[in-house]
Amino acid sequence: MPHLTAYISGHGFGHVAQTGPVLNALREMRPDVALTVVSSAPPAVLRQRIDGDFTLEPRAADFGFVMEDPFRIDRAASARAYQQFHADWPARIAAEAAWLQARRTDLVLANAAYLPLAAARSVGIPAWGLSSLNWAGLFAFVYGGEAWAAPIHRQMLEAYAGAKAFFKLQPAMPMDDLPNSRWSGPVARLGQSRPAALRQALGLPASCRVVLVALGGIASRLPIADWPVTPDLFWLVPAAWQPARPDMGAFESLQWDFTELLASVDAVVGKPGYGTFAEAACNGIPMLYARRPAWPEQDVLIDWLRQTARCVEVPEARLEKGALASDLAALWHQEAPPRPEPTGAREVAAALAAGLPM
Repeated sequence: MPHLTAYISGHGFGHVAQTGPVLNALREMRPDVALTVVSSAPPAVLRQRIDGDFTLEPRAADFGFVMEDPFRIDRAASARAYQQFHADWPARIAAEAAWLQARRTDLVLANAAYLPLAAARSVGIPAWGLSSLNWAGLFAFVYGGEAWAAPIHRQMLEAYAGAKAFFKLQPAMPMDDLPNSRWSGPVARLGQSRPAALRQALGLPASCRVVLVALGGIASRLPIADWPVTPDLFWLVPAAWQPARPDMGAFESLQWDFTELLASVDAVVGKPGYGTFAEAACNGIPMLYARRPAWPEQDVLIDWLRQTARCVEVPEARLEKGALASDLAALWHQEAPPRPEPTGAREVAAALAAGLPM
């Protein structure tokens, strides 16, 4: 039985949203594949997105950046973390390679960790990368020009370039410095739209609009207790925010599949991130978003969303205050463009299936 080890970054839920459909498509093509998932993402999120049985190794092989909140990078803490991560880079590669060999891995898939790509190459295991970003590109954007960063950036690029290919999931950063990069279509789950059932579950009239607030899995809390009350508007927010108003509820309490929930609301509010943007566009759900300071991936995401979905950008300060009624009204008056087709999962899965032993 061929064995695939998939590394999925826990830096937000977008990496899980990208990788899950690829693994599901691969298992349709090759149901004989045994799967191990290496990730620090919550097990419940992984099992909601990845069909069938798999072995979970609950650890991180990357960290991306240390975040102050969903919008801001902690530059100093991230710099220290990268310096520590690369302090004995050959030994770290050797340890990961030994772990892969001990588990008789036949193929590695990484989103978007570069360590497993370097480890797999060092012992001759075929490896593929995929994401809308790579950490080398973001690292160079944040720390480019700093003397300590140059050797680390070189090691990152070498690791990515050692993969058989790195699939850039549309919309993605250009990644022109990766000679093995290859474009694929968007990756997103499609959910069944059930707006009437959602209102019934929430005890709301048909006239009430339901808006989902989703910031992508990075710990945060907006001051929702101070948000203005808008007639016929109900907010679904994370349970961790402890909503305690009649016009708000925790989306986890519904126990709905997240994509089905997203496909059933009237709008999504969040930040630029691949998972939310791609699923909103492909499911035809309008999106209200605030930019992330100094996050280079967001420009390509925003440009793509403007072409493929109804969307409105708001200042972060207005999002914090929840003063969004007029922006939502403008959003709902936009004409809906044709929905993009999420073809990327099967495209990437076909390449992986061809690389697995029979």
